[in-house]
Amino acid sequence: MKEIVEPVPSERSTGAQEFSNRRLVRPSLPPREQGHAASHSGGEKRERQGGFARRSGAGEQTNAENFYYQKQMQARTPMVVILKDGERVQGIIEWYDKACIKLTRNGSGSNMVIYKGAIKYMYKESEGVR
Repeated sequence: MKEIVEPVPSERSTGAQEFSNRRLVRPSLPPREQGHAASHSGGEKRERQGGFARRSGAGEQTNAENFYYQKQMQARTPMVVILKDGERVQGIIEWYDKACIKLTRNGSGSNMVIYKGAIKYMYKESEGVR
């Protein structure tokens, strides 16, 4: 739908011939969809601010954690897990889920299921003591 605005005579008229043929045409544009604001790289949303596109923070799920756990599980890498209370636990990651990981320990103790919230950090045993 096009909106046509008729010319309005101004106080100072330079010539009737100049303005008689001109019309202002404003095309009506469809409303912007929300999916339209997504960038082409990884689906991150960009916000317009001052004419420049700004990336918003990383999405909730980057899959980096899942990739790391999968890699250590497949290689059966001996890991050291430091808990928030300072306890040090060694073992191989057997499986993981959203809330916890299972460490299989080598004869030094029983296998453990550890809540991810209780983990301060972890590293490969081959990397040495931190």
